Amino acid sequence: MNRFILRRLLQSALVLLVMSFVIYGLIGLMPGDPLDVMVASVPGVTPEQIARLRAIYGLDQPLMLRYFHWLMAALQGDLGYSRSHSVPVLAVLAPALWTTCKLMLISFVAAVALSFVLGITAALKPGGWLDGAIGLVAFAGISVPVFWLALMMILVFAVELHWLPASGGFTVGDGGFVDQFRHLVMPVTTLALATTGGFTRFVRASMIETLRADHIRTARAKGNPPSRVVLVHALRNAMIPVLTVMALSFGSLFSGALLTETMFAQPGMGKLIYDAILSNDFNLALSGLLFATLITLLANLAADLAYAWLDPRIKL
Repeated sequence: MNRFILRRLLQSALVLLVMSFVIYGLIGLMPGDPLDVMVASVPGVTPEQIARLRAIYGLDQPLMLRYFHWLMAALQGDLGYSRSHSVPVLAVLAPALWTTCKLMLISFVAAVALSFVLGITAALKPGGWLDGAIGLVAFAGISVPVFWLALMMILVFAVELHWLPASGGFTVGDGGFVDQFRHLVMPVTTLALATTGGFTRFVRASMIETLRADHIRTARAKGNPPSRVVLVHALRNAMIPVLTVMALSFGSLFSGALLTETMFAQPGMGKLIYDAILSNDFNLALSGLLFATLITLLANLAADLAYAWLDPRIKL
């Protein structure tokens, strides 16, 4: 087990290294650079001053050399400064990461719990009216655009009913737990509903296949209660393929919740990376994308460890 974890961590470090080079190269090849934006906002700058600034910021060096200098600094914990915020990158990433963690963890747990309930219920009697109703709900959850769902929730619960705030992370002058919870209800619900449909279909398909297996018929023949057959014997085996999908979704939520964060004005990782790319804030965009990659790799490692826990026959 320890050798497997160490090997996977080394592989993850290699993937991060390759991704950092690819992202740095793609951002470096974009038209313009941070210095062009700075010079454009200050009229009367001479070519000599521009050349001096390029030398100070290292922009006159080849791309590979600039990447090497950035990598050496990053290995020491220095991710550079954010040009658009004028503070160290870590100072900008920390609050955005915390906001995304709150949105992601709550919505992910709610989506997983709801999808297992709906998926198991539909799999118990496939082809019945309840299975059809749950399938329709799941199909609607996959098909409905996230921005439209967010708009409808704002119109109904914020504009018409005045039950919840339309956007933001807290109310100025308040900011307590209850106030922050009210601001999280609609974005969390939007993310959860957008994710539940796909999870439900995977859980249903995996449960139907597992319930037809020989060991399930044996468990029923031994007189086990139906609840034990479903929740103990079937569910544990059915979770193995579902974990792969959930692990990939877990990582993508860190950078993929851009629409939700934009619609509800939540300053999370998705919106932060998007704004950093638009403003040519190279250090911030690069660090945000690498954080999203790291979370995806760690989620896949957790899924692989869960495989061995769910099925002892799997050898790491």
